[in-house]
Amino acid sequence: MKTIRTIVAAAAMLLLLPSVEGFAQTSYTPSESNLEARKEFVRERFGIFLHWGIYASYAQGEWYLQNAGLNKDEYAKAAGGFYPAAYDASDWVKAFKDAGAEYVTITSRHHDGFSMFDTQASDYNIVDATPWGKDVIRDLADACEDQGLRLQFYYSILDWIREDYPIGNTGHNSGRAGDRPDYDSYFSFMKQQVGELITKYSPRALWFDGYWDHPTGFDWKMEEFYDYIHSLDSACLIGNNHHVATLDGEDFQMFEKDLPGQNTTGFAPDQKISDILPLEMCETMNNTWGYSVSDRNYKSSAQLIRTLATLVSMNSNLLLNIGPQADGRLPEDALARLREMGEWMKVNSESIKGCGPGPLSKQEWGVTTAPTDDPKTFYLHVFDNPGAVLEIPVDKKTKVRSATAMDGGTQLSFKKVGEKLLVTLPGETASPDYVVKVVLK
Repeated sequence: MKTIRTIVAAAAMLLLLPSVEGFAQTSYTPSESNLEARKEFVRERFGIFLHWGIYASYAQGEWYLQNAGLNKDEYAKAAGGFYPAAYDASDWVKAFKDAGAEYVTITSRHHDGFSMFDTQASDYNIVDATPWGKDVIRDLADACEDQGLRLQFYYSILDWIREDYPIGNTGHNSGRAGDRPDYDSYFSFMKQQVGELITKYSPRALWFDGYWDHPTGFDWKMEEFYDYIHSLDSACLIGNNHHVATLDGEDFQMFEKDLPGQNTTGFAPDQKISDILPLEMCETMNNTWGYSVSDRNYKSSAQLIRTLATLVSMNSNLLLNIGPQADGRLPEDALARLREMGEWMKVNSESIKGCGPGPLSKQEWGVTTAPTDDPKTFYLHVFDNPGAVLEIPVDKKTKVRSATAMDGGTQLSFKKVGEKLLVTLPGETASPDYVVKVVLK
C-alpha cells in the first residue's frame, strides 16, 4: 500500500478554515438583508441553470438566430408553434431537489429577445405570442416556493431584434435596419422588465449576460441599473457574466465554463477572482446551453460530482445547466445525471452544503472541503488512488478524534505522526468521489 504525500503551502498546515462572514465592497454598501442572502447563497453551493426559450423549437442551441444567420421575423415564427404540453414545473423542481440542488436560475429573456414571462413591456413573450398562453415562470416560481428552492433569473442585456439596441459585436444579420439605436429607450425597456421580474416573482438574484457585446468604453449605465434594482429589493443579489473584474454594485461573481481564476475557454483573459464576493461557476452538462438535438456529448455524473466538490474546495458554487426541450420535458440524459448526483448527495451532502475550502489545496488524489462553522471537521474527497495511505499535514498540537467513510460509516485506520496525519483508505471504492470525514478533538 503506497503513501500519497500532499503538496501544500505552509499556511495550510495550520488548518485554518474559511468563513463567509465580512462581505464588503468599495462605494456600494450592501444592506444587511443582502449580506444574509449572500451567506445563504454560499451555504447552498449547488444550483440548476435552465436555458429555455423558443430556440428550443429549432433544437440547435440558444444562439441559433445568430449562428444560422436567420431573419428575426422568420425566426419569430417559432413562437407561433411553441406549446410545451409536457411542461410540469413541479416535476422539474422535484428532480432538481432530489439531485441536491438548492436554487434554480432560468432564462427570463435571452439574446433573441423573446421573454419567457408575462411582461407588459413587449408582446413578444410566452403569454402573448404563443398558443400556450401561460406564464411558465409563474409556474416555476410557485413550484420552487412549494418545494423550498430559491428562484433566480438570467436576463440578457443585449438584444438581437430590437431596433433601439445599439448593434454590438453580434446580431448583425438578423434583419434589423440598425439605423435607430437609442440606448436610453432600450435602457428604459430593460428597467421595466427587470422591475416586473422583481415585483412579480421575488427572485433571490439576477444573473446578467451580454456586457461583452460592446467594446470597452460603451456606457451600459450599470451603476444606475444596479441602484434601481437594489432600490426595488435591497436583498436582491446581482451578478454579471461580463468576463471582467467585478463592477461596483455586484453581489456575486460568476465564471463561465471555467474554475475560478482559470481561462481555458478564452472568455476571461483578464478576469480576477474577487476576494470579497461569493463565487459561482456555470457549466453545461453537454456542450450547449439551450437544447440541441445533436449534442449528446454529456459529461459523466462522476465528472460532474468531482467538479462540484472541486468548486466547493475553491469556495465557489456550481450552477449546472440543462436545456429543456420545446415540449417542456427535460432531456433524459440530463435527468439520468441528476439522479446519479442525487444518490451521491444523499450520502455526502454535508461535505458540500455549508462548506468551503478545506485545509489543503487540490491534490493528485482529490480535494478537501470543510464546514464554515465547524473548525474541528474537514472532508477528504478522494477521486483517485484508492488503497493508498493519505498523508495530511496538520499542526503538531492537533489531535484527531476520528476518520470516517461517509458511505457506510466505516471507521478508517489513521495515525498521527508529528505534523502528519496518515489515513488508510480501503482497497477499492465504487464512488466517483469517496469522502472521508475527519474530526479533530
